[in-house]
Amino acid sequence: MNSASSASRSSGIPSSSTSSSPLGSREESFPVVLPHHKLIAYSVALELLSAVRAAQVRDPKLRDESLRSAKSACLNTAEGAGRVSRPDKARSFAIARAEAGEAAAAVEIAASCGDATQGSSAEVNRIADRLVALLTGLIR
Repeated sequence: MNSASSASRSSGIPSSSTSSSPLGSREESFPVVLPHHKLIAYSVALELLSAVRAAQVRDPKLRDESLRSAKSACLNTAEGAGRVSRPDKARSFAIARAEAGEAAAAVEIAASCGDATQGSSAEVNRIADRLVALLTGLIR
């Protein structure tokens, strides 16, 4: 190691060989953890979104509605985690719960009309049921 590299490391000034990120290598050792990352419900909401996408609903209106609702379930779960007061949290989680139900219903309707498979509908319903249960616990 040359003296310039050792001097810049000891002074706390990143050398040109370190990451171009403003935080240097700190990002790698300390990943960002936001409040919603700590919730199982958020990861289940992301699973729901993935299952809705995988359902490949053929009806454009139902596909749009199911995806928008699944995305909203994710966003409102994250919002609830970031809220401070109990009523604010409960309101966001209640909206997320309703959106999860709506996403599942849209895929279920699509399957009933032949615009998605019954298997994909069953998978979306399974995940939505778990998310609704988790969110119900967070609302109380």
